[in-house]
Amino acid sequence: MIRQYEVLIVGAGMVGLSLAALLSKNGRLSVTLIERAERPTFRPEDDISLRVSALSPGSIEILKRVNAWQEIAETRACPYRNMKVWDAAGSVDGPETLCFDAAEFALSELGFIAENSLIEQALLNQLDGIEASIRYSTDIRRATRSCHRFVFELENGETLTPDLLIGADGADSFVREAAAMKVRSWPYQQKAFVTCLRPEFNHLNTAWQRFLKEGPIGLLPLVDGRISIVWSTTPKMAEDILALSDQALAKRLTEVTDGVLGKLTPAGLRATFPLKSQYALNYVQDGLALVGDAAHTVHPLAGQGANLGFADAASLAHTINQAVSLDENPGDLPVLRKYERARKGKNLAMLGFLHGLNSLFSNESMAVARFRGFGMYLFNRSGLIRGRAVEHALGIR
Repeated sequence: MIRQYEVLIVGAGMVGLSLAALLSKNGRLSVTLIERAERPTFRPEDDISLRVSALSPGSIEILKRVNAWQEIAETRACPYRNMKVWDAAGSVDGPETLCFDAAEFALSELGFIAENSLIEQALLNQLDGIEASIRYSTDIRRATRSCHRFVFELENGETLTPDLLIGADGADSFVREAAAMKVRSWPYQQKAFVTCLRPEFNHLNTAWQRFLKEGPIGLLPLVDGRISIVWSTTPKMAEDILALSDQALAKRLTEVTDGVLGKLTPAGLRATFPLKSQYALNYVQDGLALVGDAAHTVHPLAGQGANLGFADAASLAHTINQAVSLDENPGDLPVLRKYERARKGKNLAMLGFLHGLNSLFSNESMAVARFRGFGMYLFNRSGLIRGRAVEHALGIR
């Protein structure tokens, strides 16, 4: 008799849903998702959400594999074909400004900006048609370990004992805490301020980022001509900005973006959230694996958080499907170690790079500013090194 394996994914965000979709076609797996929040809703007639992600070509390929990308692309996703990164100590047209063009890498675009709720809906529409149980507004009352398996008691008294438990439940992961998995964490003395703005000039499908002494400010193009802005700044400044009138906010944001898109007019909701980086010392235990923010969180300055999570999902799905094809239990520790080895080093490298970049550009020393500018100038002209670095960030290597 062919054995069936029970997989429980806790967390039905973009990463958990994409992992479920990647596993759903394996007839030997029974996949259940549990999410404490309500099922997300997306309606094209609603305003663009504040929560957007910059999807790399690598992430888009994963979404194509589960047949979710077409709905996203046809509904409301904005391609960005160029990127400009510059330091406040220089100018956007200076020789040290980093400029990237999709054509340089034989791509039609560097990526797409899409709302998280739209991505989740597209994945749900694929999962609704297959044998995958998704339970929203469901919380876990108790979690214990029995031998090599976790036992979950839900609010309604139901008990689940999966062969493999996957924590996809974010930076404050319940699964990680229940398994007593240690993390290393360092909060930044920064908050992210996010909003949507109407620029005076056409954004030309370009993503912009300027490094200020308080932290980086990014401008992401949206499909309706607006831009989504993410400014990582001091907690006090973030709250002060949040309280500004529309007129004062327009003036402030136009100034700090160096006027690259002309006058910026507030055209959406505003919010702030605290920033931190952290990583789990181990991604796996016997019968358990962590993915996405449950395993690692990074600074948002390069928009890599979602892309790292999608890559985790694809890697873990490959490991699980391969194990099942070899009649191995996908929850066995030696199997899960393959996933950890494939992803942990890459994620840590990106986390360290982004942490160092944020620290370097937040340094107010004039000597450091000159060093930064010279370093950016050299990187811009480094040929192979520059190309490899960008290809890695785009997920095309």
